[in-house]
Amino acid sequence: MRTPSGDRSEGLSYVSLHEDELTALLEPDAPDTPLADPAKPAPERAGRRWTASDVGIMAGYLFFALVLYSGLWLNLSHGYLWNSASDQNLWEWFFDVTARNVAHWQNPLTTGLQNYPLSVNMMANTAMLGLSVPMTPITLLFGPTVTWAIALTGGIAGTAAAWYWVFSRHLVSSRVGAGIGGAFCGFAPSMISHGNAHPNFVAWFVLPFIIVRTIRLVQGAHPVRDGVILGLLVAYQIFLGEEPLLIGVLAFVIFGVAYLVSRRVEVRAMLRPAAIGLPIAAAVALVIVAYPLWWQFFGPQSYQALQHGPSGNDTAAFTRFATASIAGDPTAAADISMNRTEENAFFGWPLIVLMIMVSIWLWRSVVARSLAISMFLMAWLSTGVQLVVAHNQTGFPGPWKLLADKPLFESLLESRLAMGCVFAIGGLLAIATERVFAAAKEFDERKLPIRLVWLGAVVAVLLPIAPTAYLVKDRPQTPQFFADGTWRQYVEPGGTVVTVPLPGSGESEPLHWQMDAGLGFSMPEGYFVGPTSSTDKRGRYGASGRPLATMLDNVHQTGTAAPVSDTDRASALADLRYWRADVLVLIPRPDDDALRTTVELLLRKPATVVDGVWLWDVRALTH
Repeated sequence: MRTPSGDRSEGLSYVSLHEDELTALLEPDAPDTPLADPAKPAPERAGRRWTASDVGIMAGYLFFALVLYSGLWLNLSHGYLWNSASDQNLWEWFFDVTARNVAHWQNPLTTGLQNYPLSVNMMANTAMLGLSVPMTPITLLFGPTVTWAIALTGGIAGTAAAWYWVFSRHLVSSRVGAGIGGAFCGFAPSMISHGNAHPNFVAWFVLPFIIVRTIRLVQGAHPVRDGVILGLLVAYQIFLGEEPLLIGVLAFVIFGVAYLVSRRVEVRAMLRPAAIGLPIAAAVALVIVAYPLWWQFFGPQSYQALQHGPSGNDTAAFTRFATASIAGDPTAAADISMNRTEENAFFGWPLIVLMIMVSIWLWRSVVARSLAISMFLMAWLSTGVQLVVAHNQTGFPGPWKLLADKPLFESLLESRLAMGCVFAIGGLLAIATERVFAAAKEFDERKLPIRLVWLGAVVAVLLPIAPTAYLVKDRPQTPQFFADGTWRQYVEPGGTVVTVPLPGSGESEPLHWQMDAGLGFSMPEGYFVGPTSSTDKRGRYGASGRPLATMLDNVHQTGTAAPVSDTDRASALADLRYWRADVLVLIPRPDDDALRTTVELLLRKPATVVDGVWLWDVRALTH
């Protein structure tokens, strides 16, 4: 169907294309199919049932993901993803605590095992309940490290498989093109970077089906049914990760607006099914998530926003190579990124050049053009409120300035918006591959290997950013005091263990000790996101820090014992009573002299060695 402008697009409308039509798609004025046909909903692609090719491609994704995480899978008892910093301990704790709550029929939205005597709002943290709850049996049977490994490996492979399925069924006829596009979506540099520590940011496997179902809904064949399914998908994605959903929706909205500007004639046909299906989708989703979202934003230990400060991508990040890539330079990557887990762009200059060329070549295609616009705008948004070029602030404002202080967006790390480019790039690679393969028949008679030339070019572009295996090292051993249950002799019901220093974002090993102790005791302070105080609802990492926690943290940072006054002793005792502390525990370490001396001065009591740790029994002081 032609638009008034004569522009055409292959669309995302389940179209069955014949061989001659595919060949013609290479030409600028090739026949296209619109996103929505007001006269008749487009049929499913013919012959797109499961085949051995589908199984082989998806199995290939899983195999490659297993290779990347092989160091972890081969050492589940002691392996630690080194570049996750404190996050592997935190995520395993999320999985373990959720499994415990489910097994004991307790509220999975909260826990008092950290931040005692307050709590941790699990819904306001990245507990990923959509995965941790259904994987409870695995966590209980095999431990949270196995769940962690499955979440990361399955997230990356599942994302690649989901996008392959959508591309091969709804965008292109070429399984090779869909396979390339799916592989890029699952194993892009930003995905690999987050794969060190953030399973919520590698589990994008629901998002492509949300997009497809939205398109189906506005096509109008079954708006009620599609609305129900869309609502269920959105609700599940909220329990997997709200920030990825926000990024994905923003990228899709840009794509949709760009498409409809070119296909204005289709808008009227979409209004009625959208008016029916979208409210149904919203109602279905709200029925499921209304209470959890209330708990997240208004429940105990909720917060309003988590301020990160300016965190946009330096433009140099787009052309450089990520740390964990074949051409990666860790020093160059670290120079323009927050850390190893936040290398959100790093597409490499060859891919940037290819995407510019492909965008120009496919500009006459409405779908390809819309993907390109979404890709470039999401990249621009990810640069933040001001454009920075190789550390130089240009003073040129970015479009993110319009959204930075808006609800929901204010807690978003804007550099992560570059992840919205990944799926547009995957789609463009799929479309470009299909067009080259379709045109290759004409060149076969001339014995020109156009397919091989294109595939060689794609390999040359993608090989430098191909991921390398994750760095895995042995994690520190859990002290026997916790591992063999000795702690039970010192901790009474309702009492807590105070580790020295207290747990926080830079001191997450106590979470591992707590898990190895069977989550049998609570701890004050901790590593989580919560409100700054009872009167200040701004979000922050960790607890607000009572005086004793702050003192011990300073001693740990400086390596120097703190001077102690009677006022300090009274304050420390008040904190221990507030925490209902039974024992203070310090593990032997190179810098333990300053910490041990400080605690002994505060308590006027020497430490004793119990099962491999320095111990202070303070029950007589706090109960």
